[in-house]
Amino acid sequence: MLTTLLLLIFAHMLADYPLQGDFLSKAKNHTAPIPGVPWYQALVAHSAIHAGAVFLITGSVLLALAEFIVHAATDHAKCAGRISYNTDQAVHIGCKVLWVAFLL
Repeated sequence: MLTTLLLLIFAHMLADYPLQGDFLSKAKNHTAPIPGVPWYQALVAHSAIHAGAVFLITGSVLLALAEFIVHAATDHAKCAGRISYNTDQAVHIGCKVLWVAFLL
């Protein structure tokens, strides 16, 4: 299970940094959207990348769906200024621990 946790954290880092890129990072922000780009489409795309990574590692559709929902809600709260960047990252990593606990 440690291997699974480490893979989930590694995939999170890939999905939140190089696979997100500058475009999705800015486009998903509903408080300062890119003109002509629906923020919710960018947030869905970003969250789907994370959900896909969780599915590929765990093989669980349920965990992938949970990742999608929690990731989207957390990023939305961060963009709204309700939580900080560090809280956002802590929630994301905490979810990975929770997903591994569910697998046990």
